[in-house]
Amino acid sequence: MFARLGRLTVQRTMSTQAQRVTGGPVEEAIRTKLTTLLSPTSLNIQNDSWKHRHHAPMKAIGGGDGETHFNVQVVSTEFEGKSTMARHRMIYAALAEEMEAGLHALSLSTKTPKEMEKLAQAGAQPALAWGTH
Repeated sequence: MFARLGRLTVQRTMSTQAQRVTGGPVEEAIRTKLTTLLSPTSLNIQNDSWKHRHHAPMKAIGGGDGETHFNVQVVSTEFEGKSTMARHRMIYAALAEEMEAGLHALSLSTKTPKEMEKLAQAGAQPALAWGTH
């Protein structure tokens, strides 16, 4: 499902998996904080927590609250001139409170609009262009 918020395109990944949680408080906090910090032109947040519920740390807390692992893909002009590491540090700093409260892992893909344009010109498929880091 895609929602259009001004110039921001937000994709919510839905799943038929019963264990999958979407739109919970952690996901919404991620969305709100990254939108405020980065004014992204594109933001995709996928809750992958259900894939990790069997891991020992997650079992120890009863499987987690369903919001422990996320894949975040963001495109923002705020990344211009910054290395991948600097981009990731920006996101981790913005989400420090969530990390302390149980957010266990983020898989990040951070691009500028220009980088996305180059990928499109090169004929890269958007799904293939987004590697996880």
